[in-house]
Order: sequence, then structure tokens, then C-alpha cells
Amino acid sequence: MDGTTSALVAEGLNGTASCRACGGRVHPFVDLGLSPPCESFLSAREAAGPETFYPLDVRICPSCWLAQLPEYVAPASIFTEYAYFSSYSEAWLGHARSYVEMAARRFSLNRDSFVVELASNDGYLLRNMVARGIPCLGIEPARNVAAAAEQAGVPTLVEFFGRRLGEQLAAQGRAADLVIGNNVLAQVPDLNDFVAGIAPLLKPEGAVTLEFPHLARLIAGNQFDTIYHEHFSYFSLTSVQRLFATHGLRLFDVEELWTHGGSLRVYGCRDDAGHEVTPRVALLRDAEDAAGLHDLATYAAFAERVARIKHDLLRLLIDLKRSGARIAGYGAPGKGNTLLNYCGIRTDLLDFTVDRNPYKWGRFLPGTRIPVLKPEVLDQTRPDYVLILPWNLKDEIARQLAPLTSRGTRLIVPIPHPEVLEHAA
Repeated sequence: MDGTTSALVAEGLNGTASCRACGGRVHPFVDLGLSPPCESFLSAREAAGPETFYPLDVRICPSCWLAQLPEYVAPASIFTEYAYFSSYSEAWLGHARSYVEMAARRFSLNRDSFVVELASNDGYLLRNMVARGIPCLGIEPARNVAAAAEQAGVPTLVEFFGRRLGEQLAAQGRAADLVIGNNVLAQVPDLNDFVAGIAPLLKPEGAVTLEFPHLARLIAGNQFDTIYHEHFSYFSLTSVQRLFATHGLRLFDVEELWTHGGSLRVYGCRDDAGHEVTPRVALLRDAEDAAGLHDLATYAAFAERVARIKHDLLRLLIDLKRSGARIAGYGAPGKGNTLLNYCGIRTDLLDFTVDRNPYKWGRFLPGTRIPVLKPEVLDQTRPDYVLILPWNLKDEIARQLAPLTSRGTRLIVPIPHPEVLEHAA
């Protein structure tokens, strides 16, 4: 099914082809075929039964330049019981510590402040606030993940965030000096309700910081595997700035980050707050324009590159298998499941994968049914090649696998193009 056909089918299924942010008419961007929800890891019993696949066809709105996936899967079915725990990545924990140090300094946070994190996961970030004696609250819809945060001493409310909850917390006297949202905005189907809840939650001079993968980096780095059903939207600075303006917020600063293959951290406040706009905002807006993010031809070219990467990765793995090589995977991230399902990679090409998260051990990847094992299995089996699925953490993973690579195992990364690494980090 080509991109145009997929878009027409999706429009029929969803009853609309309008932008979830501004209501404008959307156009095809990239079609990754059909895939199950990327965090729906299967037990052995479930792996023997049927599984539901949904379209992964992203559209772009030329009115506000928001890239978006229709809401095929309800958030409650994805996030009520969730398989992703932030604390299993050393690099991500370090990023959280650095953020808290910066935020405490920049916003003069202390025991009289109040910080709220939206989609706080297992408390990986807010535990740094707790350690500093800064009062805080996590809001996390996944009960199993929120329970881990509570055990770590992070007060956590099990809720989906939106206008109602923002207004309710403010009415309770729990307005925030700082609202944090790291990698949550993409996971919200009702963007207007979510952002509408931030302004009332902020104190008059409060600030909000949101982090999300940058659409410009997704396109430039061929990062199609970061597209999956729990990511309903893909943002540029332009699209977020317009979204903020709709709900009484203004963007006053932005930073480019290394996380998730290249992210943005935007800083916002109420329209009437005193935060001055930094020159970085205009500079990045100009850079996005120069990169073609406001030109539909840029999105069509990306779709063509994605198809070539699929062919090249399959050719590499098939050639290695034909030569007798044993290939395993490292990691079981959401992006890996998009990649494997789009490329049609199953146990005929990838024997198994390993992950540091015990929640995933003994389960099977959605769609491909590739088994997820403990990391020490790599030392026991010594595969000839290891395909790094969380390629954005390749340096961290290469260090972890140094004992294996010193004995001859070679590492493969699929993005930005399929490559056998010559030297481990």
C-alpha cells in the first residue's frame, strides 16, 4: 500500500484528516506500513496468539507544520501499564541530574519552591529534586511505573494531565514555580487540552520546560524508527511556538540537546510574565526554515530515503546470515520495534535481543516475536554481530560490550544508515 492509499484509508478509519493542533488540512509525510504498539511486549502465551497491527502513516500540516500520527491507539491502552522505565539508562540518569542542577540554579529553586513534572515515569528526575529538599509532585498515568517512583520517595499522582487537572492543582494552592515535561508532549493526542493545563498550573512568574525529539533532526538523521503509536506528534520549534501562543504561553528560550538523536528543550511562561526572549529562539526558527521544514518537498524526500535504508539494512543482514554469521540484538526500545516491523526482521535474521530491564526478560517483541533475554546471554553465546537498536545510546552500549567486542564481536547501527562500526567507543 503506497503512502497516498494509506493516507486515504486512514482518513476513512479516523473520519478526519485535519491537524490535531490547528485544524488545518494534513498531507502525507511517511508511511511505515502496519505495526503493533511498540511497548506491548508479549508473554509466551500471548506470542502464540493473534496480535493487532495499526497503520504508522505520518502526516504534516502545512498550516502550523506539526507532523502527526492519527490516534489509532487510545492512550489508556498504552500508558496504563507501561514497559519503559527511565532509570535503566545511565546516560538518561546523567541527563536528568544535569537538568536539575541547571534548573535549580536558573530558577532559584529552594525549599519554598514547588516543582511539577508531567509524565514523571519512575521518578528518575524528581528524585534529584527530593535530594535537594525541593518540594515536588510527579504526574504519571502508568500505575506500575508510578509505584516505582513512590518507592523511590517521589510523591506521584496517577493521572493523565490536562486543563482540568492543571486548574484543579492551582485551586488547591499547588501552582508551580517550574513545570517539567520531558518526552511527554509527543505522547499526547489532545495537544490543546494538555497545553491549556500548563498556564493555570504556573505561578505568575513560573516557567515550563518541555523536551522532545526535534523534527529537524529526525529528518536530517533519517530517524524514522522514532515514529511509533505512542508518539502522536513530531515537533519543530515553529509548531510548538504556535501551540503555546494559542494557550496564553510564550516561548522565551530554546536549547538543542543530544538526547534521542537530537532534541529541543523549550522554555515557556505566561504571556504576561517577565522572562526575556533570548536570541536563540529566532536563530533556530531561521535554521528550521533554511533546513526546509516549511517546504512539503522536504517531507517527500525523507520518505524516499527511509525506503532505501530498509533495503540496505535487509541486504546487510541477509548477506551476513548467508555467510553463516550469528546476529543478536541489543536493547528492546520502542524505536527498535518500529525498525524491525517496518523492515520485516524476525528470528530468521535476528536470533534474539537482550535488555537491561527485567520487565522485558522472557517476553517477546511485538510483531516480530523476537525473544528478549538477559544481557549476560551475549557473553554466553558470543554472537558474531550485535545490532544496536537504541542507536542513540551507541557509545554507552559499546562501552558495556567492550569485553565482547575485544573477542571479535562486531557492532551494527541501523541509523542514520546501516553501518558496521569499525571501532567500539
